[in-house]
Amino acid sequence: MEKIREIIVFTNGIFDLLHVGHINLLEFAKSLGDKLIVGINSDNAARKLKGENRPINNEQDRKKILESLKMVDEVIIFDDIKTKNLLREIKPDILVKGSEFSPEEIRRRDEVSNEIEIRTCPLINGKSTTKIIRKIHSSASP
Repeated sequence: MEKIREIIVFTNGIFDLLHVGHINLLEFAKSLGDKLIVGINSDNAARKLKGENRPINNEQDRKKILESLKMVDEVIIFDDIKTKNLLREIKPDILVKGSEFSPEEIRRRDEVSNEIEIRTCPLINGKSTTKIIRKIHSSASP
């Protein structure tokens, strides 16, 4: 009997302060395949992307939190702001990103192989780590 190949789904981000938007993305990604691999930007890459005050949680803490979620099968820390090299290594069937960019923009920007299907997950309005941090700062102000 021939074994059927697993469908591997990949998504990535900083996943600094986990919120409902992240959970929605991860559930959506997992629903598309058998194995969900999540790439998280290293602390160094997160600072390049978001500024010197980020991330709030270090890469090992972020990895452990994501690994504790039932829909996540594997978490990989990568020290880059682009996923191109990681995608070449993992060779996922499907790449899932938030819907702030179209699949065509994602393919061009991240240099994604045509062999990888790109799916976008609708964003939840008002849910972002940056907005959470702003809210904390504004409520801490006298």
